[in-house]
Amino acid sequence: MNATYRIVRYYQSGRESLVIKSGLSLGEAQEHCNDPETSSRTGVTDEVCNHTYEYGQWFDGYTEE
Repeated sequence: MNATYRIVRYYQSGRESLVIKSGLSLGEAQEHCNDPETSSRTGVTDEVCNHTYEYGQWFDGYTEE
Protein backbone atom coordinates (compact mmCIF):
# COMPACT_ATOMS: atom_id res chain seq x y z
CA MET A 1 0.00 0.00 0.00
CA ASN A 2 1.30 3.46 -0.91
CA ALA A 3 1.83 6.03 1.81
CA THR A 4 -0.42 9.07 1.95
CA TYR A 5 0.48 12.53 3.14
CA ARG A 6 -1.23 15.45 4.80
CA ILE A 7 -0.59 19.17 4.51
CA VAL A 8 -0.05 20.91 7.83
CA ARG A 9 -0.02 24.68 8.30
CA TYR A 10 2.59 25.68 10.87
CA TYR A 11 2.54 29.04 12.64
CA GLN A 12 5.51 30.92 14.10
CA SER A 13 3.36 32.65 16.71
CA GLY A 14 2.76 29.48 18.70
CA ARG A 15 -0.73 29.00 17.28
CA GLU A 16 -1.58 25.31 17.02
CA SER A 17 -0.76 23.67 13.68
CA LEU A 18 -3.72 22.96 11.42
CA VAL A 19 -4.25 20.08 8.95
CA ILE A 20 -5.21 21.66 5.60
CA LYS A 21 -5.52 18.55 3.37
CA SER A 22 -5.06 14.80 3.77
CA GLY A 23 -4.94 11.65 1.68
CA LEU A 24 -2.47 13.06 -0.83
CA SER A 25 0.24 11.28 -2.78
CA LEU A 26 3.82 12.40 -2.18
CA GLY A 27 3.81 14.25 -5.51
CA GLU A 28 0.59 16.08 -4.66
CA ALA A 29 1.95 17.10 -1.25
CA GLN A 30 5.22 18.32 -2.76
CA GLU A 31 3.37 20.24 -5.48
CA HIS A 32 1.22 21.99 -2.89
CA CYS A 33 4.19 22.96 -0.75
CA ASN A 34 6.20 24.21 -3.75
CA ASP A 35 3.49 26.77 -4.52
CA PRO A 36 4.68 30.24 -3.40
CA GLU A 37 1.17 30.94 -2.06
CA THR A 38 1.64 28.35 0.71
CA SER A 39 3.91 30.55 2.81
CA SER A 40 3.57 33.97 4.36
CA ARG A 41 7.07 34.84 3.14
CA THR A 42 6.42 34.19 -0.55
CA GLY A 43 2.66 34.53 -1.03
CA VAL A 44 1.30 37.72 -2.55
CA THR A 45 -2.45 37.16 -2.96
CA ASP A 46 -4.97 39.02 -0.83
CA GLU A 47 -5.89 35.72 0.84
CA VAL A 48 -2.29 35.08 1.92
CA CYS A 49 -1.74 38.67 3.05
CA ASN A 50 -4.98 38.71 5.06
CA HIS A 51 -4.15 35.35 6.68
CA THR A 52 -0.69 36.60 7.60
CA TYR A 53 -2.09 39.84 9.02
CA GLU A 54 -4.51 37.87 11.20
CA TYR A 55 -2.25 35.00 12.32
CA GLY A 56 1.37 36.07 11.76
CA GLN A 57 4.10 34.17 9.91
CA TRP A 58 3.19 30.67 8.67
CA PHE A 59 4.03 28.01 6.09
CA ASP A 60 2.58 24.75 4.80
CA GLY A 61 4.56 21.53 5.15
CA TYR A 62 3.71 17.87 4.63
CA THR A 63 4.02 14.76 6.70
CA GLU A 64 3.26 11.09 6.13
CA GLU A 65 -0.07 9.94 7.57
